[in-house]
Amino acid sequence: MEDTDPVEAPAAELVVHPERRGTGHGRALGAALLAATGKRLRVWAHGGSSAARHLAQVLGLSLFRELRQLRRSLVPLDLAEPVLPEGVTVRTFEPGRDDAAWLAVNRAAFAHHPEQGSLTQQDLDDRKAEPWFDPKGFFLAERDGALIGFHWTKVHAEEGLGEVYVVGVLPDAQGGGLGKALTSIGLHHLAAEGLPTVMLYVDADNTPAVTVYERMGFTTHEVDLMYRTES
Repeated sequence: MEDTDPVEAPAAELVVHPERRGTGHGRALGAALLAATGKRLRVWAHGGSSAARHLAQVLGLSLFRELRQLRRSLVPLDLAEPVLPEGVTVRTFEPGRDDAAWLAVNRAAFAHHPEQGSLTQQDLDDRKAEPWFDPKGFFLAERDGALIGFHWTKVHAEEGLGEVYVVGVLPDAQGGGLGKALTSIGLHHLAAEGLPTVMLYVDADNTPAVTVYERMGFTTHEVDLMYRTES
């Protein structure tokens, strides 16, 4: 259980061994979590099974968030070359030099998404220290020398899997195809790295993003559901 968010209710993940399901263990664990959190709780149900839905209903939890994992093959990468909006250029991230500008754009692009939009310099430093971090896969879009969007890719080396880690565009630069172009640039990069498959996570209610990704050949691979108490 995680209880570090100053605003949101504590978050937890509840798992019951397949051979022990249907015997009340899930209900007992859920009740214990509710008691420990004062009936303020968020719980992830990975895979969105009917059993998890039933347990959430029994515990009095309501569906709050649907997170989809989408995937597509990169072999072949049947996408046209990306077309950038007029006046926009793309280069790769330079650690240190671009930190402050990227944090500002990320904050503006994800003002509606507290988890992503609240990233700090320390959060960025932590990610730059990860073994998977590679600035060659971190693309920045600029207009007149100012950063207006980005696509940060990630490689899961052990799984041989690429990821559209995060794509962000300033609000006043949205709607002109920049997000799609940045996504395409990242996919071409991951394909050139020899990765056979790419994945991404997107909230189901982010209809514009889901539409763009589906048009680019992504399909739903897995669904995770978050339930929470109403209080």
